[in-house]
Amino acid sequence: MQIGVIGAGFIGRAFARQAIAAGHDVMISNSRGPQTLSSIPPKIGAQIGTVHEAIGFGDIILIAIPFHQYANLPVESLHDKIVLDANNYYPDRDGAIPELDERRATTSGLLAQHLTGSNLVKAFNAILATDLEKGGQTLPSGNRRALPIAGDDEAAKELVARLVRQFGFEAVDAGSLAESWRFERAKPAYCIPFDREGLRQALDEAQPDIDMPEGSWRL
Repeated sequence: MQIGVIGAGFIGRAFARQAIAAGHDVMISNSRGPQTLSSIPPKIGAQIGTVHEAIGFGDIILIAIPFHQYANLPVESLHDKIVLDANNYYPDRDGAIPELDERRATTSGLLAQHLTGSNLVKAFNAILATDLEKGGQTLPSGNRRALPIAGDDEAAKELVARLVRQFGFEAVDAGSLAESWRFERAKPAYCIPFDREGLRQALDEAQPDIDMPEGSWRL
């Protein structure tokens, strides 16, 4: 499969490494242009391109950008594409977004409103880049670590679930895109290593108006 990546930060690079290791072809891009991506190690094996080139290259597209930039994503060229939403809202970085601060929207909901015509699946946002780069891990329970996904198209979710499994993780379907808030930043499932059973419990325990202490998932 050919995968385009928009966003050359830690998550974008870790995802690219895993995708290439799994046998996929990857093109990485960012909003500033290929000339700013010279620091990406050639050994990763990814191609470098513009955002539009990465979109044209990919059968599916991973988006992992600072969330405040989501409205700059090209709508028409992402039409009919399966888009993996790995974005998170960090107010200190992104500035205040009232719809999110007031719990009137989710990150994936805002992105879906912008990318009309795209097939969105929330995935790969609830794991630290350092953990994603390691690939699947066996937890003290003896089971593999699980990652949540959410979306409205079952076929698209199954494709993404296969990708998650190829990276060495278990995939847990958290439901529709509207349920993706359950593994957004500061929810119990966010970036904490769980096996399948533990992740399902954490998703069930999430409450819209209650957040974990900031940064507690990095301990």
